Amino acid sequence: MVDETSDFFGVGKNKINPEKGKVLIAEPFLEGRYFKRSLVLLVECNQNGAVGFVLNKPVNLTIDEVLINIAHFEGDVFIGGPVDTNRIYFLHTIPDLIPHSIHIFENLYWGGDFGVLKDLIEQKAVRPDQVRFFAGYSGWSIGQLSDEINENSWLVSQLDVQEIMDCNNERLWAQSLRRMGGRYKMWSNFPENPGMN
Repeated sequence: MVDETSDFFGVGKNKINPEKGKVLIAEPFLEGRYFKRSLVLLVECNQNGAVGFVLNKPVNLTIDEVLINIAHFEGDVFIGGPVDTNRIYFLHTIPDLIPHSIHIFENLYWGGDFGVLKDLIEQKAVRPDQVRFFAGYSGWSIGQLSDEINENSWLVSQLDVQEIMDCNNERLWAQSLRRMGGRYKMWSNFPENPGMN
């Protein structure tokens, strides 16, 4: 019999390796403006480090409220992470329309020719469910992400492309934990400040 309560507050290893296309789920008490109760999509993960975007931290501004010289486009900009926050990055599902896109997994891509994307927005030839914008990104140096996973800061999981592209996902952290079941389901109900309970 496995005693799952022996390390109830630790993430524990779920035998999923961090790699491009996987999602990091923050443990319930991980602090910080960027990573508290966050989900981070890894768009690059190799021996040189890792890069990702926080999926569930909207800034409640549209891209035309953040950048000049771009047409109005519905859908929030999200905080991608603490690195390079003065730059905009994007995920999309339209590689045939945006040259130089980087494949992540299935029909999900990162970046590409931003000038082409601006033209598509101007022409109303792209929908908000096809593009997501991020201010900044999350980055880990060599060995840093592995160390954080070993310290039980992150649980590695997977989302499908539709979930990743769904911009109405402020509850995605809790939903992802509930879907995993067991103690992870219970974590989704933990108060953000246990001292207030």
